[in-house]
Formats: sequence, structure tokens, C-alpha cells
Amino acid sequence: MRLNLKVNVFVQQIIGFLFLVGLLPAHAFVHHHRFVIKEAPYSKLCSSKNILTVNGQFPGPVLYANTGDTLVVNVQNDGSQNITIHWHGVKQPRYPWSDGPEYITQCPIRPGTNFSQKIKLSDEEGTLWWHAHSDWSRATVNGALVIRPANKTKYPFPKPAAEVPIILGEWWKSDVQAIANEFLASGGDANKSDAFLINGQPGDLYPCSKNGTFKLTVEKGKTYMLRMVNAVMNNLMFFSVANHKLTVVGTDAAYVKPFKTNYITISPGQTIDVLLEANQNPNHYYMAAKAYNSVPGVEFDNTTTTAILQYRGNYTPSSPPILANNLPNYNNTNASFNFTRMFKSLADKKHPVNVPLNVTTNLLFTFSVNTLPCEDESCNGPNGDRFSASMNNISFVLPRIDILGAYYKNIKGVYGDEFPSFPPFNFNFTGASLPVELQRPDRRTEVHVLEYGSNVEIVLQGTSLLGGIDHPIHLHGYSFYVVGSAFGNFDKDKDPLKYNLVDPPLVNTIAIVRNGWAAIRFKADNPGVWFMHCHLERHVSWGMEMAFIVKDGKGSQQKLLPPPPDMPKC
Repeated sequence: MRLNLKVNVFVQQIIGFLFLVGLLPAHAFVHHHRFVIKEAPYSKLCSSKNILTVNGQFPGPVLYANTGDTLVVNVQNDGSQNITIHWHGVKQPRYPWSDGPEYITQCPIRPGTNFSQKIKLSDEEGTLWWHAHSDWSRATVNGALVIRPANKTKYPFPKPAAEVPIILGEWWKSDVQAIANEFLASGGDANKSDAFLINGQPGDLYPCSKNGTFKLTVEKGKTYMLRMVNAVMNNLMFFSVANHKLTVVGTDAAYVKPFKTNYITISPGQTIDVLLEANQNPNHYYMAAKAYNSVPGVEFDNTTTTAILQYRGNYTPSSPPILANNLPNYNNTNASFNFTRMFKSLADKKHPVNVPLNVTTNLLFTFSVNTLPCEDESCNGPNGDRFSASMNNISFVLPRIDILGAYYKNIKGVYGDEFPSFPPFNFNFTGASLPVELQRPDRRTEVHVLEYGSNVEIVLQGTSLLGGIDHPIHLHGYSFYVVGSAFGNFDKDKDPLKYNLVDPPLVNTIAIVRNGWAAIRFKADNPGVWFMHCHLERHVSWGMEMAFIVKDGKGSQQKLLPPPPDMPKC
């Protein structure tokens, strides 16, 4: 009882601090949650192991809020390893202290300690998610964040009969952290997973899995919202429901012009809201998801996870359920790319588009898989080298003091501020045969500094080094408009003429197609330190990441807020 009293007093102190610094307006609704990070036993695929969880749950608890609300989440680390929690897609205006990426905006929460994180929602509306942002912990430490319209506002479509989070996940029989440690030590690629999951369950097509298969019961004639989250570690995923079309209505907590589709492509980190009309004959139908893989010769988990859509009523269901026949082939790059290009913002009076038109900062970032020399010439990468990855030929090295703290306290020597605006070498980025010397990146800790209020365009350019692959790129602290994308090399003279500046999608994660590019725009009006990285976890482990520092503006509401009193210590 005394402990709870202390916690409540501490929470009240935190809320008082938020009011004091202006982070929490008087009318905002505050949701309180407690996340206890701890090991818990789980059995899948005929074997058991302990996994890291939040409150013993996998996937973790679904959090609900309305647009503009604030969440206060007290994270207590009762596990045996360091942890951080990231609120994926939440802009955290002027308050990166609770954003979560390890050694970027905070030091990790050590075992036996806690950190009360304040998550300030602004204009996000739809589905987001939260996940660990330290090592490979997000494989099991993740969950959905559902943000509904604020009071007296409605969805821009008829309210569905029910809203159901659908979290795509990944499972290894072995300990995930051990797999990460092994592949980093060997210099090779990570072992492929043993199964994919829908809401924590592999589904009927895997051994020892039928009883736990996730089931969604629907009533004929009603419409349901599936709130899709891709929490998979290393794969874009195809998803469909047998005999049913899906209507896409939102992505990354922003609405889109509705469009019907037989399948969706969802990249790691991305969320998609879809409406499903229960308009088929009463029966059991499989929901199914499998990996998309664009690179020949690369091993990947080629299994299919399933859940069951079951109609209410008296009938004899098909056995097995009707299987989806509308999933694209695993290597169908056009199916993935063309789906992604279907997204357009609503762009109406209630949901205006504010694409920066007068660009003041032009950047071009290349994304490459690389190699580094192996110390003993016996690594498991190509030609005995060690795998690496880079942005603009810099393979990012995590510091041991968080960059945000070093920036705020003016601590020297933690990072450099010379992340290049353009790649240091200009070459045929998507050429068929590239010189081997281009594979060697620099290993440094560099940030790129942006002036407050600048209108930024970044061309995200994939390269064909080591064959090339798709890269789902996520920017913290911002949503951005995707104004263009295509295969091949970006042409600075011709391609901008084809930009969509009228109703481009507003997202926080965009998949660059293999050996192609995407152009994004945003206004740098959120001061602080903000991480940008590929959301394929092995690419992050290899260094495909960087950070922006957005400087303070001149106004009182344009400055970075001070840190909370309980920031984790390094």
C-alpha cells in the first residue's frame, strides 16, 4: 500500500512538472499505465522458452487514447537486460526525452530501475504501436497503440461494428538475443525465423499450433476495422483474407482516400487500417500473411501464418478453412511497390494537406548493405568479410552516452555534426556491376543539423551494392509526405516534375523499393534529436541509421522542453 502511495505521489509530481513546462494543457486527458518488463514462459512450435514481455503478455497490452491525449507509462525493468520503449509514430512535440531509441534520446532503463515516460499525442489519429528500441528486444516487446478521434469528431467513414488489432510478428525457437549476438559476432546474416505470427499465434499450418490459432468472429452484413501492425523483424509482409476484399482507409495514424484491394503489403514499422465487409457465405476463412523477399539467393522464412475469420451462425464450416488465393508470390516486387503507390491523403477540409512547397533544404541519402574487413579473415559475410550497412557511406556507431543528453548539456566528443547532405561518392547507385571499393563504409557517429522551420526534402536512394534490397525507412518525431517514388536512380531534373504535391500520403515509415528511390518532405518544426533508420532489424544492427538535430526556434513554443527528473542514467 505504501509503495502504491509513493508511485501515485510520484505520478502527481510528474503531471505537475508537465503542466509547469507547458507540455500538458489543462484540458488534456491523461491515461496512466504501468509496464513491467519481465521474462515469461511461452510455448510455440512444440517447444518452450522464456521471452521478454510487458506485464507477461505477448503481444503486449493494447493502449487506447484519443487524438491530443497524453499517456504516462511507468516502465519498470524487472528483466535481466537493458531496455527502452519507443512510441512509433508519435511526434512527441518538443519532447524527445520519451521517444525511446537507445543511446539516441536516452540511456537504457537498467534492470531494477524504472522510467516514467510521457507520450504526448498531437494530430495522430488511427493506429500506431510501441516497441522496445534496444538490441533485438522488440521481437517480443511490442503492442498496438489505438488513437481514436477526439470528442465530437467522427471517422471519415461509417463507424465499424468492431475494431480489431492484427499484429504480425515473428518467432524463433532459439533465444532472440542469442541469435542477434551470434550473427553480429560471426559477421554473417541472422538465422531466419521459424514462424510468423498473427496476434502472437503461428496458426494452423505450423506444428503444435492449431489450438491457439487466433479467431475473429464476425456477423454477416457488418463491417469490421482491422488495425494492422507489422512488428516483424526483417520482412515486408503480404496479407489477405480469403474471398474478401479489403478497403484501406488509413496508414501510420493518418487517413487516406479509401481504396479496395485483394491484399496489402505492410513493411516493418508500418501500420495500416483496413475495413473488412463480412459479405460472404457463412463459413471459416483464413486470414494469411507471408514474407515478401526481393533478393534471389537470400534465405528467408518462407512459411505462412494464418488466423481464422469465422461467421456467426449455424452451418458446417469447411475443413480446413478456405485458404487465401489472393496473396502475391513471395518475390513479386511489382505487387509490393504498386500497392504502396496507391496511398493518397484525404486532402479535404477536415484533413488538409500541408506539403512544404518552397524547399529550403535538399538532401540525398543513399542506403546500402556493405562489408567491412574481418579481423581474422574468417567472418561469415561475402568473401570472408563482415556484413555492414550505411547511409551516405557512414555506418553509424552508437555512442555510450545518449546524443540528446549530450546535445542538451553541451557534452563534447559524443557525436560529430558532419553527416553529409549528399553521398560522398557519386556513382551509378543502382548499376548492375559496381566496384568492390564502394562496399567499404566509414564507421562514425554523425548527426545532421537542421535549422528550425526549414522545409526539408530528402531523396531516399537505394543502391545495388551486394545486390540491393527494399528498405523500410522510419523517421522519429515527424510524419512526412511521400511526394514521389520509382525504380532506378533519382533524376533531379526530370523526377520532380512528376511529384504529387496535391494529396501525397502522410506517413512515418516508407519502404524504398529495391534499387529504387522515394522522395519525402516535411517542415523541421519539432526541435530535438530525432532518429532515422531502416526498420529491418539486421540493417539497424549493421549501422543503417543516423540522427537529426533540429535546432530551437525563436518563439517560446519553438524550443526543446527540459528533461524529466527521472531520466535513466548512463
